[in-house]
Amino acid sequence: MAEAKTPTRRASRLALASAIAAFFGAVGCGNTIYAFKASSAANKVEEAHELGAEKLAPYEYYYARQHLEKAQEEAAEADYSDAINLAEASEEYADKAIRLTKAAQRGAGR
Repeated sequence: MAEAKTPTRRASRLALASAIAAFFGAVGCGNTIYAFKASSAANKVEEAHELGAEKLAPYEYYYARQHLEKAQEEAAEADYSDAINLAEASEEYADKAIRLTKAAQRGAGR
């Protein structure tokens, strides 16, 4: 049943990300780049969460989550350069968390 919700949730997040990107696109370039990076990072962090990365890859998961939160703070202060870098780091570590979690699940026979 959770798998049936996943495509709908992703479609909703994609629609929201598109709306955010369109809004920021009207405001300025740094905002737009940040919106795309942050949206992508948020999707990866959410995917890691859904896979159970908090327990199977906690360092990578929480590193990704904290960097995403800090990126949002920097963007709120219109420091888009730092926000973009933090969002990129968040996505990179969320990817690592996803890979490690899937490897751990395969190793455990799940």
